[in-house]
Amino acid sequence: MTRDTSAWRRRGREDPPERPPRPSNYEFSKVTANFESAGEECAGWLYRPDRPADPPVIVMAHGFAGERTFRLPTIAERFAERGYAVFLFDYRNFGDSEGEPRNLVSPSRHVADWEAAVARVRRFDDLDTGRLALWGTSFSAGHALVTAAGDRRVSAVVGQVPFVDGRAVTRNKPLSYLPTALGAGLRDKLQSRLLGPYTVPVVGDPEEFAVLNEPGARSGFMELVPRGSTWDNECPARIFLSLPRYRPITHCEDVTCPTLLLAGQHDEIIPLSSVEAAAEALPDATLIRMPVGHFDVYAGEAFEQVFGHQIAFLDSVLRD
Repeated sequence: MTRDTSAWRRRGREDPPERPPRPSNYEFSKVTANFESAGEECAGWLYRPDRPADPPVIVMAHGFAGERTFRLPTIAERFAERGYAVFLFDYRNFGDSEGEPRNLVSPSRHVADWEAAVARVRRFDDLDTGRLALWGTSFSAGHALVTAAGDRRVSAVVGQVPFVDGRAVTRNKPLSYLPTALGAGLRDKLQSRLLGPYTVPVVGDPEEFAVLNEPGARSGFMELVPRGSTWDNECPARIFLSLPRYRPITHCEDVTCPTLLLAGQHDEIIPLSSVEAAAEALPDATLIRMPVGHFDVYAGEAFEQVFGHQIAFLDSVLRD
């Protein structure tokens, strides 16, 4: 069942009012808490509020080919200020985690890392892991859905601008793009065994070949990269071989917990229709359509609106 809410609907075409920054209601600490996934170490941070004594917990990870430092600490801190513990981690091959080649985007490996992260969280003391939510953005929102489908102890899922159907995303590309992508993927698959990976840019402008080259993708993505980051704008091209076949939407009917999906009506990367279809497939979904693009949700007024929806949803599901 889908509860369908259009953001700002009651205001017609008017812009939403300015919201002042919310004051911090809780003090919190941040500690390193690494964990193992398939024999390699993944880097994790635990944000722990001073109160309540046994806070509910949110597990978070970054989007496509990013790192946990890409604007997510700000979101984690905001949740911690509201009394939620947050576990934020890097996948293998990304950021501070182990693994080669670097920036290897692999849906199956990412989901395995999610499962290992959730298992690690359940071993923490003084957290109420009976109230555990998965939070994902873009590509990681799909992983959160797949993880929840296989774990009925998950209490809630939040997905913002969620990747739910690789087939739909691939169909959104120009026909001329697909042969080049397939060729690059096959080259990487063959070359990597002897010479190392064949890489392609993660983001580029529309006239450039990149995994994400939709209008605004380059500027939107690069705004998330923190100053001083050593992140490289490249990833192994084999992702082109698995991306069309990765369809979290096929797992949605097995997600039994309440789920919030926040979709961008002007999303250049994720077709709105695919998110609507996922919401229909979920047994207990709330869909919110917002008049934003894919990268608008990370800053400014759109971020405040998105965070407001998320905290209201999580409070309703995870609070007594």
